[in-house]
Amino acid sequence: MRRESAALAAAGLIVAFTAPVARAEPAPRTLAVNAADHLIATQPGRIHRSPHDQIRRLGVVSGARGTQYVAYDRTYAGLKVYGGDFVVVTDKTGQVTDVSGGQSAPLSVATAPNVTAAAALTTTRTRTRGLKGLAVSVQPRLVVLADHDRQGGRLAYETVLAGTRSGMPSRPHVLVDAQTGKELMRWDEVLADSTPAKGTANTFYNGPRIIDTTFSGRSYGLSDPLRPGVRCGGMDGRTYSGTDNVWGNGSGTDLETACTDAMYAAAREWNMLRDWLGRDGHDGEGRGFPMRVGLNDTNAYWDIGYAAFGHNSAGTKQATAIDVIAHELGHAVYQQTPGGALGTTETHALNESSADIFGTLTEWYGDSPPSPDTPDYLVAEQVDLVGPGPIRSMFKPSQLGDPDCFSADVPYMEPHAGGGVQNHWFYLLAEGSNPDDAAHNRPNSPTCNGKQVKGVGIRHAGQIFMETLNRKFQNWGYADVRRASLEAALIWASTDGCAGYKAVKDAWDAVNVPAQAGEAQC
Repeated sequence: MRRESAALAAAGLIVAFTAPVARAEPAPRTLAVNAADHLIATQPGRIHRSPHDQIRRLGVVSGARGTQYVAYDRTYAGLKVYGGDFVVVTDKTGQVTDVSGGQSAPLSVATAPNVTAAAALTTTRTRTRGLKGLAVSVQPRLVVLADHDRQGGRLAYETVLAGTRSGMPSRPHVLVDAQTGKELMRWDEVLADSTPAKGTANTFYNGPRIIDTTFSGRSYGLSDPLRPGVRCGGMDGRTYSGTDNVWGNGSGTDLETACTDAMYAAAREWNMLRDWLGRDGHDGEGRGFPMRVGLNDTNAYWDIGYAAFGHNSAGTKQATAIDVIAHELGHAVYQQTPGGALGTTETHALNESSADIFGTLTEWYGDSPPSPDTPDYLVAEQVDLVGPGPIRSMFKPSQLGDPDCFSADVPYMEPHAGGGVQNHWFYLLAEGSNPDDAAHNRPNSPTCNGKQVKGVGIRHAGQIFMETLNRKFQNWGYADVRRASLEAALIWASTDGCAGYKAVKDAWDAVNVPAQAGEAQC
């Protein structure tokens, strides 16, 4: 064995390429490989090599004016090392000019973990949100992380998952500290290739709009890059895509157009939740939910993980007006607050009403340019879902057959009807009983006890309502909402002089939901 070959073997260098045929004048790449391998064999300090390192040459890239870049990675005691890779740079004559790498000291890592692979997988699954069709592509395996925070490196478990996120494939790698069980880092093989874009939307209900879309590969998609999870497509769950980033034709029957209205409304609700109610996304943790259009029914619904939208009874419009979209996604907000969406018929009535409230808040939330849908306290008035006009009224539920006032019958009513009492309460809380502003869709509202109520404005009413839902539990009823909303109103008591508390109490009295024992006092 020649002396140089012995040195290479001692360095643990695994040469991945066949030796080049000898030439009188070696090519620059050959010179570079020889020089780089020689540096590794004779100057281990330049690459911070430990006795447990194995070095592997990956390849050579040619740069300007004969510069060559020879890339390497390493293992430590047989374990893959993240952050231990480096590049040896040579000039056209084969002289080493630089060594580029992120590792700053030799590795010294105990390779016996304190955390089991099963525990690491549990941490990985728990902290991975929004991934549909979740599968483990690569089971937890021990690796070494060579980072700047800990020069000796640290032992970690790497797990690779597979699924879809926002309509696109997703393969996240998650590294969990093998000694403490805490997540160290993560990255996704797929989503890094998707970039934000601005699409032109020819909506039916909202006029021309610019919406947030994504660009990946050679096509654009109706997936919102700023609001993870918000996307739109057909009933098969696939996100609509196209090559020109222009969406819809403005027709009431076109499904792509329906998705433009859905994307605009979902983004508007997201912004309202953030700016008015201090909530991070529909789920409260920075994520939204997909939407599907083309339901062959005079209806729209929320199905735990997505919202679906049909058409009106005349077949002339898709049911994708702002308040309808925000209503269905409002069910997601309700579901993602404490207590979830399970409970009695009375609980479901309050769920339906809560969705109406979120739809109304989204209509009234400021937008530029203003939407052609002038904000009001009616539900689905643009869609003509089952005939001309709205399907519910909040300022006077009885005008569409729902109760204005609470009674012993309300907890057993069909949920959309039974929610009329909370809708009426919210209108009184927001606008009061006598706003005298019918020209701006704020008509006077009758009270069940004949007393007047002074409102606090829709934004503050929404804030109180959101804090009320954050107190929710299973089998939530009208008595529970009354008690919780009075507690919620106390948050602002020091700044509004109990005005919000008084409005909440007066509005409940005005819809005949009786006082409860132990109610908060202001």
